[in-house]
Amino acid sequence: MSNQKINERKPIRELIQTDNAPNAVGTYSQAVSAGGFLYTSGQVGINPLTGEMVSGNTKEQCFQVLKNILAILEARNLSLVNIVKLNVFLKDLNDFGDLNDTFVDFFGNTNFPARSTIEVAGLPLGARVEIDCIAVEG
Repeated sequence: MSNQKINERKPIRELIQTDNAPNAVGTYSQAVSAGGFLYTSGQVGINPLTGEMVSGNTKEQCFQVLKNILAILEARNLSLVNIVKLNVFLKDLNDFGDLNDTFVDFFGNTNFPARSTIEVAGLPLGARVEIDCIAVEG
């Protein structure tokens, strides 16, 4: 295959960046679009306006995390209904009830995506919760 044909091919993936969600705290993109899906990097409860972690409990951090994910989705003209899977990392599994309460507040009572919840020893910036997302595009 010639170099010209390689350069003419459509990119396999597209990097997504929005100012409405926090900048990455490491060497990664906020999200990547590929193969009809949007994959977000893990989000923690950073307020994108201040760049600071929201204070408070797991519920408050989780709500900010979900707002950050929604901002990334909206950068691709997507919404909560496009989410097919969430991976949740909790610092303390005793906060599982607070996590569920926050999901009801954010998604309503019936619009829940598939989800895994994993307890971890630590999270970046002292976060109590981190969530990454897979959403279908289109």
